Amino acid sequence: MKEKIRVLFVCVHNSARSQMAEALLESMGGERFEVESGGIEPGILNPLAVEAMADMGIDISGNQTQSVLDLYKAGKLYTYVITVCDAANAQRCPIFPGVAENIHWSFDDPSSFTGSHEEKLKKTIEVRDQIKREIEKLIAEKMLISERHMN
Repeated sequence: MKEKIRVLFVCVHNSARSQMAEALLESMGGERFEVESGGIEPGILNPLAVEAMADMGIDISGNQTQSVLDLYKAGKLYTYVITVCDAANAQRCPIFPGVAENIHWSFDDPSSFTGSHEEKLKKTIEVRDQIKREIEKLIAEKMLISERHMN
């Protein structure tokens, strides 16, 4: 049996971007990936993220936010830690020790969006789709690297 590729997605509150990234990789990556997400200051799950994911048939409404510090204290180790903070908060995204690779993807924070509910949801769906594209690249790249190491 092949070793799982362990991925942790991190953002400030673990309320939208990291939650969407976790759900997308779980949905698209299959059994080869083990995925979690966490935040520096865990907040409350963003209803816009829940709605954006439901729009594509993925239910994250029961997800809880969690602290990356708790994951670290639990001794969790990851193959990849991917921060999904926007450029303004990138310096607050921690470097998780003991990992093979730290990766940073910059996405706008849905909690900062303004306008009507429909406008904010549209922007959140755009962020979801940007995350989805990055995950598609990640899966293709990491699966290829993994296959090379197996041969």
